[in-house]
Amino acid sequence: MSLLFEPLRLRDLTVTNRAWLAPMCQYSAVDGVPNEWHLVHLGARAAGGFGLLLAEATAVVPEGRISPQDVGLWDDVQVAAWRRITEFVHEQGALVGVQLAHAGRKASTYRPWSPVQGSVPAAEGGWPTLGPTGLAFPGYAAPAAMTPEQVAAVPEQFAAAAGRAHAAGFDVVELHAAHGYLLHQFLSPLTNQRTDGYGGTPGNRARLLIETADAVRAAWPDGKPLFVRVSATDWTTGGLEPDDVAAVAKELGAHGVDLVDVSTGGLVPAEVPAAPGYQVPHARRVRQLSGLVVAAVGLVTSAEQAEQVLVDGAADAVLLGRPALRDPHWPLRAARELGDAVAWPPQYQRGAWR
Repeated sequence: MSLLFEPLRLRDLTVTNRAWLAPMCQYSAVDGVPNEWHLVHLGARAAGGFGLLLAEATAVVPEGRISPQDVGLWDDVQVAAWRRITEFVHEQGALVGVQLAHAGRKASTYRPWSPVQGSVPAAEGGWPTLGPTGLAFPGYAAPAAMTPEQVAAVPEQFAAAAGRAHAAGFDVVELHAAHGYLLHQFLSPLTNQRTDGYGGTPGNRARLLIETADAVRAAWPDGKPLFVRVSATDWTTGGLEPDDVAAVAKELGAHGVDLVDVSTGGLVPAEVPAAPGYQVPHARRVRQLSGLVVAAVGLVTSAEQAEQVLVDGAADAVLLGRPALRDPHWPLRAARELGDAVAWPPQYQRGAWR
């Protein structure tokens, strides 16, 4: 059997393979509540053979949404809606996680297919945003600098959402500390210019992420894994680099984090040298220096390419984003290409490759 279809044990869970669905925002919720679109989107990929599905960035508070159409986990109505989805995913033999997020200064924006872009005004359902300081993301409204009290509230907001994630039936929680959202904004010197205990030194800038991991780990069942998504580089001089992020990842491991999901960028506009597997070397570096289990993502499209990432020891699992949007059954096809025998849903066995 290929490495891509070997199981991976994380705490009390065993993921059946290492081809996982990356979290991808669908911008299709009302008041943070997932609906039939989310059921079909995630359900199709569960039936398509992904061992673990990570649901999209899910706001821990209403003002933490990227757009007014983002999903959330700040109330019990959302819990009930998510449970319907997690139960269906489990019926297909897959596991499902949720990416908990706060967008910070990148919140309250139009969804990607809107004819206008930038910050959504209050008259159209937008809201004031928050950030480590008042620095704005280019083209967006300036955030308010968070008070010490607002910063101190963040870990509990994530912990409360993690408790709801457990009630909703999720198997994994991932903290979103990448792509320029709030935890990443605190982590990077490009956006964190605070002069209190949450700014300045690398340790101070990592403090909010560490405190959030501690709070979530305390609220999240011991037998369930905790992931963190990071941007290993800001692709900009003076920003985060892989060795900086690896040091934070190593510390996160000591605070109960089981896996680091390594992406890049998103903090500030930058020239990104996108090419097949362009983020995989960063995953390898973080894995080498941190000693943690690592997932790689980013223009990994073919079965052979995904398998080679694992064979080379660059990562322990591969997350598929855009390829999974194009092909909900990517793992079933990949198994055939790699010569592996995997189970098809009985409803689809007539169409299985022989």
